[in-house]
Amino acid sequence: MIDQISVVIVDDHPMVAEGIQSILESYDDISVLATLSNGREAVDQMSALAPDVVLMDLNMPEIGGLTATEMLLEANPDTRILILSMHDSPEYISTALSHGAMGYILKDVPTDEIKTAIDTVMKGERYLCTGAKGSLEPPEGGSRESLTSREQTVLLQLAQGKSNKEVASVLNISVRTVETHRKNIKRKLGISSTAGLTRYAMEHGVLQGTSVSF
Repeated sequence: MIDQISVVIVDDHPMVAEGIQSILESYDDISVLATLSNGREAVDQMSALAPDVVLMDLNMPEIGGLTATEMLLEANPDTRILILSMHDSPEYISTALSHGAMGYILKDVPTDEIKTAIDTVMKGERYLCTGAKGSLEPPEGGSRESLTSREQTVLLQLAQGKSNKEVASVLNISVRTVETHRKNIKRKLGISSTAGLTRYAMEHGVLQGTSVSF
């Protein structure tokens, strides 16, 4: 029996969502669980749907794709989110990736590339379509990925010497979610130790005068 990849499509244009759904349902190993029209619906229904992959538009009413991505990953760290957008500017792409999206594809890509993107992120790898790659400067250029607002909040707590469990309690999230944030913060900042995170927080004003004991 073929292992099914469950997908949810979030886009406020019904014709776009239905078109993508039709394409994906032609593959035997993909099951489209739902098409949702905005980020609010995605946040409200994601726990019940529990998809493997979310195809997320950026510009939507109520809650946009970036905010929805951050909120979904906070509650469901294992969900793989692919941004599906008309925008190919480096700012859009880098911001989407910094919010936790695992891939970025443009809406005008060939239909089989959407399937390729889904297969790639299911392997735990990042996927950028050709147009997105061409717009995005390589990270070797020296600029670090920026931390999301939630990652900055977690960094502040960690820099104050709190354990993962303590941070989870303060922010009312799971320990596993804190661990995921901590891993992403270290990766983005290129820092491997908690002491290094504390030093970074102090040097960049994250602590804002908070006293830290070593």
